[in-house]
Amino acid sequence: MPNATERARTTRIVQSRHNSRVKELRAAFSHPGKGERGYIALEGELLLAEALRSGLAPAAVFIRSGQWEALERVAAKAPSRAALDTAEILELPADIFSSAVDTESPQGIAALLAPPRFDWDDLFPAHAPALLLVTASLQDPGNLGTLIRSAEAFGASGILTLPGTVNLWNAKVVRASAGSVFRMPVVARCEEEVLARLAAQGVTLFATTADGDLPATQAALTQPCALLIGNEGAGLTPHLLQAADARLAIPTPGPVESLNAAIAGSILLYEASRQRAASQREQ
Repeated sequence: MPNATERARTTRIVQSRHNSRVKELRAAFSHPGKGERGYIALEGELLLAEALRSGLAPAAVFIRSGQWEALERVAAKAPSRAALDTAEILELPADIFSSAVDTESPQGIAALLAPPRFDWDDLFPAHAPALLLVTASLQDPGNLGTLIRSAEAFGASGILTLPGTVNLWNAKVVRASAGSVFRMPVVARCEEEVLARLAAQGVTLFATTADGDLPATQAALTQPCALLIGNEGAGLTPHLLQAADARLAIPTPGPVESLNAAIAGSILLYEASRQRAASQREQ
């Protein structure tokens, strides 16, 4: 990648909020994945570095005036600098930069890029039994982002999102995932298709409910399975509960009614990871 002086000579300095690229960035934050190119937007050094580490190439990178060091730090972390070399670089005055990004305290660097695309087959690895999350009308972006991060951390094979779940590329989802959203296969499908295809592929469905009767430590989570995570307030629909093979319980000795959706899902993912690691040691 060219040094800061060379890059500055090839940078486009933008002085208008109505610049087409600035408008694209603003729209991608407001309606991620929509529009003619289907771009998403991200902000901050960490997320841009994670996107590059995941093999994504930004169409454009936006620098707030005086923040060139941020781009240099991102470039230093990238496995290859080629993706940044092909990106259009735009320098924006502080007020224009702030008008285009999503956060109240902008970090000084943002990017516009095409998101990764995954399909059904990406959810089923050849080397291990599938471990899936199915989110049903999960509406809090922090919960979805946290679950995506936990799914990657604990070796899940993928996530299926049912209608009503928050937009995968919502800026808060992306931030909460800490970059895992760029690598974890997430596929949106309707409930009927998900239930039919999981049944056809022999995947056991475990519902996560506050009144579950099967302790998670006693569930057979080493087999191909899917953990159903419901809406934060209403939980899982009666239809999904009926479709489940079992209802899992997470024992909580403390005086709480239920756990946050992201916490419950993360605990179950850890338990599945623990059981699978123990099973491999025994083989």
